[in-house]
Amino acid sequence: MHIGVSSYCFQRLLEGSGFSLFDAIKEAKKAGFDAIEFTDFAVPSGKTQVAFAAELRAACQSEGLSIPCYAVSADFINGSGGDMAAETARLKAKLDVAVALGVMAMRHDITWKPSRGMSYQEVVVRVAPAVRELSEYAAQANIRTMSENHGYFMQDSVRMAALVSAVRHPNYGLLVDMGNFLCADETSVTALSSVLPYAFHIHAKDFLWKSGAEPCPDDSWFPTRAGNWLRGTVLGHGVVSVGQCLRLVKNAGYDDTVSLEFEGPEEPLFAIRKGAEFLAKYLVP
Repeated sequence: MHIGVSSYCFQRLLEGSGFSLFDAIKEAKKAGFDAIEFTDFAVPSGKTQVAFAAELRAACQSEGLSIPCYAVSADFINGSGGDMAAETARLKAKLDVAVALGVMAMRHDITWKPSRGMSYQEVVVRVAPAVRELSEYAAQANIRTMSENHGYFMQDSVRMAALVSAVRHPNYGLLVDMGNFLCADETSVTALSSVLPYAFHIHAKDFLWKSGAEPCPDDSWFPTRAGNWLRGTVLGHGVVSVGQCLRLVKNAGYDDTVSLEFEGPEEPLFAIRKGAEFLAKYLVP
């Protein structure tokens, strides 16, 4: 089992001045991670995303870090002006970046906000052919495709399982984020256990939770689909049963990378170091 960190954990630092993805790579190594994965990234002026991806790959190799995943935004219902074929073609082009990074898996979204009244069953039927087409295309480059349980609409375990069943392709699975189920008001342990058979990759995330019957504490909190309140926090400091989830992952025979995804208001480097320590305690022999 390997422990990794998402570049998203460094987002607040990256939005400031003087901190780059290359700094994130060095900090990941310093914190004790085996791997770093990347969300879609902007590139310096005069460079292509593919060329910049190759530079990131070289920097990771220099630090002895693998790159297990590349995560891109997508919306098969509303993206590319509502043209599903165009959105699929756009994602196929993103695979060039995935190849340059040297990853074995690319994560894409399904949809964020379908038309009012559209059920998740309708969405699954509508998008499954395009998701399958993308995965078949990615398989030619030996890259697996996955979707993550996030975005409010396609977030519940039952919806994600239905999607995998509809796509029915061995190259397609899920990026399972143990914390994100709370956004759909699901218990993480129960939801995780039901979709583990489809997991190609795992994210470890923690949240603080407050009842929606109470006022929102401040703007660092956001609502769940049912109107409760969540706030990202340091792994092990919140309400997600992270340790139990990690034991389930191990018992299921998953033997790849588990990556930290931190999105709380705490100081990022502190949270990242604590996250590495927590993961190592459960996953490193």
